[in-house]
Amino acid sequence: MPRVRDGSPVAAPPSPAEQELSPEAPEPSTSASPPPRTVVPRWVQLVVLPLALLALWALAKAAGKVLIIFILAAVIALILNPAVNFLHRARVPRGLAVLTVYLAFFLTLVGIGFLLANPITNQARAFTRHAPELVSEANKTLAKIQRELNSDGVHVKFIKQGETALQTIQDKLDKSAGSIASFGGGLVTEAAGAIFDLVLVFVSSIYMLLYAPRIGALARRLMPPGDGTPADDYPRLVQRAVSRYVGGQLAFSLIMGTTAAVALYVFGVLGIFPPGRTYAVAFGAFLAFMELIPYIGPFLGALPPILVALFTEPISAVWVALLFLGLQQLEGHIVAPQIFGHTLRINPLLVIFALLLGEQLYGLIGALLALPIIAVIRETVLYLNRHLELESWQRSGGGLL
Repeated sequence: MPRVRDGSPVAAPPSPAEQELSPEAPEPSTSASPPPRTVVPRWVQLVVLPLALLALWALAKAAGKVLIIFILAAVIALILNPAVNFLHRARVPRGLAVLTVYLAFFLTLVGIGFLLANPITNQARAFTRHAPELVSEANKTLAKIQRELNSDGVHVKFIKQGETALQTIQDKLDKSAGSIASFGGGLVTEAAGAIFDLVLVFVSSIYMLLYAPRIGALARRLMPPGDGTPADDYPRLVQRAVSRYVGGQLAFSLIMGTTAAVALYVFGVLGIFPPGRTYAVAFGAFLAFMELIPYIGPFLGALPPILVALFTEPISAVWVALLFLGLQQLEGHIVAPQIFGHTLRINPLLVIFALLLGEQLYGLIGALLALPIIAVIRETVLYLNRHLELESWQRSGGGLL
């Protein structure tokens, strides 16, 4: 055991493997003495740092989609790593722990799908049964409008004699069969590429989870040394930053899903949207899950109730659409900036800026990764600020010579 000069023993700092596998201990009441700050020489500041930044920028541009795949895999690994570590501390082999966590993740997705399949399937079957009646009513309405316009001197033809609206649509589809086939082929190609990228993401994240202890030890060697406590351990700080993002995202999804479920149930009780009384929980759960996807998630979450309302009573679809439009305004301007600004400890304006910048650079995936990346960047900057010191550029009193 190491000893100080007076001969009294002191505890040795835990090894990287012990820090990785042991549960996070509460921070001690008296903080450990910080290590000496690493001084960055002036020539490094002037030459190496600018060249390193330019090299990283060039590498990021050259890597393109590959970089996004690995960043997405790293974020997924950081999200699932606490669950893997929990099982590993319970004496489960790390490979089996990774397999268990992934199975639980996919089973959760399947469970959500079964939860939502019943209301959507029932309403789709009802729509199929009533489709001829809807087409007949639509033709009658178009004919009535056409007669009224003709009587006012406006001569238009919505329908032709002896043809229904359904037949007209069928003719248009037959004429556009070639374009539809070409579009379908392109869509299949894009879908195949997306599935291949998704497989790469999950395979990469699995390897990152398997080698997480080694990755953590490498990060500790590359970064300036901390004071040996969990509160100043860089891999743990990064893990906590991503965990705070996950907590904020879950709280955000729960708030929006619960709000939508309550509103739809009230619409059902009031008779505005009768199916809402039966399927409010399922629709709320689907919206909460879709809120994990930036930008298009709220629109995808609103589609099932709007479509069900359209199949049931078209006028109620208008009220449901207005409801979700109001929820999206509430979400974008109040709920999201406040929740993520609090959980990530970042100014809400910076949260909005990060989302917009990520979407501008890499589209939907960029917006999805913007918040966890900015959380990791924040922790990295704070850690380096504590342990790095830039050599001063001030001139000495005697001048240059």
